[in-house]
Amino acid sequence: MPRFFDGLRAAAGEHSDRETRVILVDDGSSDGTAEAAQAAAGGLALTTLVHERNRGPGYAFGTAFEHLAGIIGEDDFVVTLEGDNTSRTELIGTMFKRAGEERHDAIFASPYMYGGGILHTRTSRVLMSHVANTFVKELLGLHGLLTVSSFFRLYRGSTLRRLQRCYGPRVIERNGFESMVEVAMKMTYLRMSISEVPMVLDTSQRIGKSKMKVSRTALGYLALALRKREWQSRAPLS
Repeated sequence: MPRFFDGLRAAAGEHSDRETRVILVDDGSSDGTAEAAQAAAGGLALTTLVHERNRGPGYAFGTAFEHLAGIIGEDDFVVTLEGDNTSRTELIGTMFKRAGEERHDAIFASPYMYGGGILHTRTSRVLMSHVANTFVKELLGLHGLLTVSSFFRLYRGSTLRRLQRCYGPRVIERNGFESMVEVAMKMTYLRMSISEVPMVLDTSQRIGKSKMKVSRTALGYLALALRKREWQSRAPLS
């Protein structure tokens, strides 16, 4: 937790001309996450949103988006990331620069991009990750992106507000790890511009074990395919 907030403080320092707020969603943890975060936050403005029971990463991101619905401005930026130390907070500056110079609606961090990679993970797991990533993109028609499931992203405030106008304050319907693919789908239906930056994913830095269940996530991807037509129909034609 201290390392995570150290990274956020460093990123905030690089953009001292902007007000920085941190929103932490405690998804039903039982290890004192909220208290530890408050102690480690230091000078950062921290808001903690608590779920009484575990609802899944998609539900957690939806809770944060809903919280932002009434306060986010068109010119604001929203960075989403996991709290397990696997998101490289030093990339936030690069993501801001890319968004500012090229005016993209969102920037995704990609371990599949040239310059990125996955470290300290079995070769079989890395291969399975590549195959699954390719299969999901083909199944759902998400062409042109290298990574569609990364949690580490930067959104423009205008991007999030547009998503909320079309798909509701929470934006996300799926509660599982497939939720980030859902957001990417909805962004493509709204013809939004997405760029990527390379990220080295070092799983040895992860705090705790990954909660992703392969079979459950695979079923989640199939559920996205069933929702595809309905989400497309809700996107404006222009």
